[in-house]
This record gives sequence, structure tokens and C-alpha cells, in this order.
Amino acid sequence: MMAAILYLLEHVAPFVALISLIVTVHELGHFYAGRACGAKIDRFSIGFGRALISWRDRHNSEWRIGWLPIGGYVKFAGDENAASVPDQTDLEGLRREVIAREGPGAEQRYLAFKPLWQRAIIIFAGPAANFVLAAVLFAVFFLAFGAPAGSNQISGLVAGGAAQKAGFQSGDQILRVDGKPTPTFDDLRFYVQYRPGVPIDFTIRRKASTIHITAIPDSRTEDSAFGGKQTVGALGVYALAGPPRAVSLPAAVSLGVQKTWDVTATTLFYMGRIVTGHVAADQLHGIVGVAVASGTVTQQAVADAQAARVSWVASVAFVFVQMAGLMSVSVGVLNLLPIPVLDGGHLLAYAYEAVVRKPPAAAVQAFGYRAGLALLAGLMLFANWNDLWRTGVFRFLGG
Repeated sequence: MMAAILYLLEHVAPFVALISLIVTVHELGHFYAGRACGAKIDRFSIGFGRALISWRDRHNSEWRIGWLPIGGYVKFAGDENAASVPDQTDLEGLRREVIAREGPGAEQRYLAFKPLWQRAIIIFAGPAANFVLAAVLFAVFFLAFGAPAGSNQISGLVAGGAAQKAGFQSGDQILRVDGKPTPTFDDLRFYVQYRPGVPIDFTIRRKASTIHITAIPDSRTEDSAFGGKQTVGALGVYALAGPPRAVSLPAAVSLGVQKTWDVTATTLFYMGRIVTGHVAADQLHGIVGVAVASGTVTQQAVADAQAARVSWVASVAFVFVQMAGLMSVSVGVLNLLPIPVLDGGHLLAYAYEAVVRKPPAAAVQAFGYRAGLALLAGLMLFANWNDLWRTGVFRFLGG
């Protein structure tokens, strides 16, 4: 019994908290953008299923908490089409129905009849909220725990490593990678670890000179928080690192925004590498992988806190804030993909409407919705299959 409770606290609770936070903020982005544009909203739900608690606000929108606390949604009035992009026939039918029921002019409060630019803002506000959340979380992290200190001055080289082969020397200071500033060793490591086998241009300060060196990071296999192994890039350098430095609120905000931008760029780069086959598709992770990683980092945080004899709450907060920020960026990027069932698919439909002056035809919407749903379901199934294989579930079941 005690073991089951401990498992729930270490794996399920962090996963539910992580997903609930990210999805709720995403849906709040849609909600408040819609409210700002005067759109009528029927319901905002945290979780799915039967309502445990529900109430109505002064705009007569229902707020509820469902019994299944994974995810959530916002339902705009008149949003009955599965793809949420009604065609011209649907629009006219909905317009007549609303006018007959609520009177002339009432249709202007419905999302489907809002100006195109307002609809685009409402849809884009969901992913945008995820990027804002990530920036806030990273800023809180830097404010609470400090920013990495030290410079990228190389204090030593790994014998036979990528840096030594490329001509790096002890005492070199790495100023930029592919033209991007890297003021700390953490910045350098984050950039390099996602680029095994990819040529990188380094701008180096050597004594009084500035030179360029191209190096190809080695591929190194290490344990993954998602279970199993992962391949990362390794340059093979050592650098002197100091204790974290305290930062002011404006500096923390700036660092948070920069970190969000870096993670977004890296996520897009890594996704591109998977699509083009340069990174194995088994590196895709699903809900199972996120749950495993949540438990892994929580366990490690508690163990580190016990070893250092510090508060485990602070240690868990240290890793949770970072992971929540990373996951929030991933959700924001994923939702902007041009797949019909995602926000990016809605924006693509709005772009079509802006060009041809009418929504896509019903047949096109239906095909796009089914194809998008099949693609998304296939990706989720494949990603979770990877996670189950990586964690050894199938090997366990097979003896």
C-alpha cells in the first residue's frame, strides 16, 4: 500500500500537475482572447468527463472541473462542427438559427462570425499562452535559483574528442556557435547536445585573435529521463563553472524570454531532423514518456535533496519549473503544426479564407479533419509505443 502511494506521488502526481498546468494555460489563452474580442463562450473546462464542480460567471459562461484531470477545453458558442471551421453552408444555417433564437445582431457574438483577424488571434492565443508561460517559468527559475555563471573559456580537452580533433586549445574562449552568442557553458552544452554529427561553426577568441573553427560533435549514448537511452552530441571540452549568480527581475525576464526562444528554435530544429531521418524516430515521446520523465526527475530531485540535506520541496521545484517550461514550449510548437485538428490547422484554414474570401468547402474540411485526426492519432500511438518499448514493458510482458 505504501509503495503504491509513493509511486503515485512520484509519477502520477507530477505528471497530472504538469499536464494540467500547461493545457489549462493554453485553453485560457483561447478563452481570454475570445472574451477580449466579444465572443460568446459556453464553457471552460479543466479536465474531462462529468463535472465535479461547476459555476457560471457574470457572462453566463460555465466553468467546470472534470473528474478526469488530464487536459481541458474551451467551447465557444455555435462550435458544433468537429473541425471548428464551418463552411459557407454551415455558416448561413447557423446565422439563421441564431437570429431566430436570439434576434438580429446576436450572431456577431459567435466565433464563426467574428472578423477573420479576430478569429486568427483567438486561435493563435492558445499556443502563444504556452510560450508566455514558458518565459514566465524560466524567469521565475532564474530569479529563484540564479543564472549560470562563468564563461565559455576552455580549461581542458577530452583526449580524442571532437574539440581536440577540430583544433581547439585550452584557454580558448567560445564566443558564438553558428553565429549565436553563448555566454555560459550551459548555453553551449544545450546547443551542442541536440546536434550530434552536425558541423557547427565556432567563433573563438584565442589570445588577441578571433578565429573560426568548424567541429562535428561526437555522438554519445546516455540514459534518458524518458526511459531507455538517448543519443546526444558531445564536444569534448571542460570549462570552469562558478556558482549561480543572482539576477534582478528585469534580467530574469530577459533571460526567460531568451531561454524560451532558444528552446523553441531547438525544438523546431530537432523535429526537422526527425522528419528528414537524421534522428531516429524512436526519440519521439508521448504521454507515457512524459509520465516516466516526470517520475524520474522527481525521484532524482528528492534523492539529490536528501544527499545535500536540503529541502526536497525546493529541489523538486527546481526541476519541475524547468520541465514545465520545456513542455510548455513543446505544446505550443506542436499546436502550431498545420494539421486540421490542431490550432495550426485552423490558422491554415483562415489563411485559405483570407485568399479566396470563403471558408474551405465541407468536403475538404471533412477530409482534412479525418486525415489530420488519423495522422495525430498515429503519431501519438507511435510515440507511446516507443515509450513502452523504451521502458521495458513489452520485454517484461514477453518474459
